[in-house]
Amino acid sequence: MRREEKESQVKELTEAFESHDTFYLLDFVNMPVSQSVQLRRRLRDQSYTFRVIKNRLALRALSEDFPDDLKEFFQGPTAIAFAPQDPLGLARILRDFSAEYKVLSVKAGMFEGQFLHAQKFEEIANLTSREDLLAKLGFLMSNPLIKLLKTWQAPLDSLGRLLSQLKTKK
Repeated sequence: MRREEKESQVKELTEAFESHDTFYLLDFVNMPVSQSVQLRRRLRDQSYTFRVIKNRLALRALSEDFPDDLKEFFQGPTAIAFAPQDPLGLARILRDFSAEYKVLSVKAGMFEGQFLHAQKFEEIANLTSREDLLAKLGFLMSNPLIKLLKTWQAPLDSLGRLLSQLKTKK
């Protein structure tokens, strides 16, 4: 690879690292091409990016803002999966693919700007999505109001039934 190509790749990686606050470093040893194509297709359908990188170029692209712990994981065959928006969705896709084919493992990563060890990845993949949490919060906030409304309506309903029974008796 020529120097100009390397410089352009370092520039692209620098922009990717700066624009995405969530990415995962993946070890893809012994992954057949067919499975790699399938993984790329799954990620592309959800607007995620998957790139196989050269470790030296990636280390050049990392700025000083990234933790030194992350830089240790740029060894051996490395791929990076970037999440422009839903980081939990990317984690679930990678977890499911890894469980299905047993050829992919997460080395480390950055989750919303925080360093993520491989041991914590499973916890991240099992978290509920933001939309589900907001829905639960909305239900918990509205449920006491609904109960209060039903409590206020109960005497009126009882009065209405009582008046209709009196009407049928007369």
